[in-house]
Amino acid sequence: MSDELLLNQNGRILETTLNREDGACSDGMAAELSAAMLAAHENSDMVLLRSAGPDFCTGRARNADAGKPHPEAYTRRAEYDSIFNCYKAIRNAQVPIVGVIEGRCMGFGTAVASLCDVSFASSTATFNIPEIEHNVMPTMVMSALYDRISRNAILWMTYTAQFIDAERALSYGFISQVVDADKLDAEVEQFCQTLLSRPRPAILGLKEYLHVAPKMDELGAIDYARSLHSMVNTAADMKK
Repeated sequence: MSDELLLNQNGRILETTLNREDGACSDGMAAELSAAMLAAHENSDMVLLRSAGPDFCTGRARNADAGKPHPEAYTRRAEYDSIFNCYKAIRNAQVPIVGVIEGRCMGFGTAVASLCDVSFASSTATFNIPEIEHNVMPTMVMSALYDRISRNAILWMTYTAQFIDAERALSYGFISQVVDADKLDAEVEQFCQTLLSRPRPAILGLKEYLHVAPKMDELGAIDYARSLHSMVNTAADMKK
């Protein structure tokens, strides 16, 4: 594990910290983050994701040794897999991913923030999708946001590339809470303790259902709820 992504096992919480000096997340960091999230359930009940610097994430960066992008489209497509796989890992992680957003949250950072199961944004946090200003169509980010915010909101953000504040991000529906900067750590700590007090089968089952059910038709979603309800509520840990 590189020193650009810090992992710390704090009891039942896996603390993951983006630690790159320029605030970006490299393809290699994204791959490491994916692996950590997909394995988190083995030792943790939740993942806490934040940044060591003043900005949550200023976007995606190619690995330092990657060289220039390949000129052939089908070869180049694979160069982006670490990013798409990171989005997929957040969705597929068995335990909740809790994001703590401070400072600027740009491009890849906005996508990750939207994918977190619960997210706390500082009142001073700002969000944007700047790719089009660099003549890049931002479909990578859109693949994370398409089922998180409305069509009108995502197109406004991608067309203008303008920053929005945390309150507007909350109104768009891709963060959970906006907290005064000086109260952020306390609010996050209180939520983590609340989450850890809940029975593990319910924590896992809630995320599983919301990951799968929206892709089902009505009858399938109801039947899945019936089965999962019976399975989780008869688990021994629910009786403690």
